Amino acid sequence: MVWKPHVTVAAVIEKNCKFLLVEEQTCNGIAFNQPAGHLENGESIITAVKREVNEETAWKFEPEHIIAIQLWRKNHESPSFLRVCFAGKVHAHDSDQVLDDGIIATHWLTRRQIAEKGTQLRSPLVLNTVDAFLRGESYPLSLLKTYLDLGH
Repeated sequence: MVWKPHVTVAAVIEKNCKFLLVEEQTCNGIAFNQPAGHLENGESIITAVKREVNEETAWKFEPEHIIAIQLWRKNHESPSFLRVCFAGKVHAHDSDQVLDDGIIATHWLTRRQIAEKGTQLRSPLVLNTVDAFLRGESYPLSLLKTYLDLGH
């Protein structure tokens, strides 16, 4: 059997010392996460993060840099995830937009409020990437290259 990690994207969005998180229904109950989701067939990683932020929060997102590229697995029996986490700004909120299935609400939370969610965080990567953002970890978007449908 071939091992294939799930490719996901996430966005750390900070405004006035608060971070945008989504409250979502998962198979394990209610969890808090950055706007995040899976890369879809035929889209670039940057297009994916813009789409996911919009679908989950109704905000338009402009990525400015990469915070981290993370390989995560909860335990040896769980699926693996290759997660590209971005930082950037939001604009043009559409308060009438219906959010993705499973999204209960969006919240602007401080780092302390996020840490207080503890086991309600979707994964340890939520707080990990907030802390990486606060430490100033930053990699250029030019690190990512897309070569879809590129023949010889």
